[in-house]
Amino acid sequence: MDEMKKIVLPEKVTVCEVAPRDGLQTIPEWIETKDKIKMVKNLVATGIPSLEITSFVHPKAIPQLKDAEEVVTAVIDELEDVDVRALVPNLRGAQRAADAGVRKLKTMLSATDSHSLSNANDTVVNAQEKLMPIFEYADERNIKVMGSISVAFGCPFEGIVPVENLIEIIERYVKVGVREISLADSTGMAQPIQVYETLGVLKEAFPDVAYSMHFHNTRGAALANTFAALQQGVTLYDSSIGGLGGCPYLPNATGNVATEDLVHMFEEMGIDTGINLEKVIDVANDTLDLLHAQGDSYMLMAGPSSKLHDKPSGQTKLND
Repeated sequence: MDEMKKIVLPEKVTVCEVAPRDGLQTIPEWIETKDKIKMVKNLVATGIPSLEITSFVHPKAIPQLKDAEEVVTAVIDELEDVDVRALVPNLRGAQRAADAGVRKLKTMLSATDSHSLSNANDTVVNAQEKLMPIFEYADERNIKVMGSISVAFGCPFEGIVPVENLIEIIERYVKVGVREISLADSTGMAQPIQVYETLGVLKEAFPDVAYSMHFHNTRGAALANTFAALQQGVTLYDSSIGGLGGCPYLPNATGNVATEDLVHMFEEMGIDTGINLEKVIDVANDTLDLLHAQGDSYMLMAGPSSKLHDKPSGQTKLND
């Protein structure tokens, strides 16, 4: 038998926890600020290296995040060793985030006009142009900005997104100095071959850009899509404890890939995350209880593969 060909994958990845933002934005019942602060601190205690802490959107758009300033200012001084970022829709949001102490921003943009009109009330080109003051503001204050592209692989109104759409958007991002792009499978429409081939095209077109993958598990393909991205050398991944999350403006939207599931898969593959899996599972359970939410997590149902059961004491015989 021929020797099996070894798959070359990254030895280490960075997982960004997005539950304090993406995970909370669809929870209808108000979560007290003190509980959000506790949630952030518990997450950081698991060893997560990166955190999307909140979104500085207008309170009427996402009422659950209207206390963004209070949450950030309460914990930001304790997060020196964590790559903290916040989602901002416009210049005002960027200013609020910076005033609260956030030193890394993430923009909001759609890959298709249909979704952009639904989400931002404008076409993609016009919506991206409106983001330009954010980059100018951040550059003057030495604040990092990463660009995001929602529905990057599939749009609920237009279907599969052509890679040309992404190239045009990234070109405009790169012109203003962006070197980290979040590709969000907001609808969970992506499949592994599409992810692999799309990343291959984008890496060749923009070799100096780092891609951050934001997979939702709407159709159960998030972990498979992660493996496809790993084979393209991608090392940045978003996830949410318990599989919480989902865009409130997308039909049938569901949560992100669960952090505990993602970390478990990486660990089983020998890929270092620096995250304590047992602590993540505990925090996920506690958070779902706090939010009275139903999670979507294999770890919370079955537990890690390394957790073995006692061997049977004897052989069970079946009746004829």
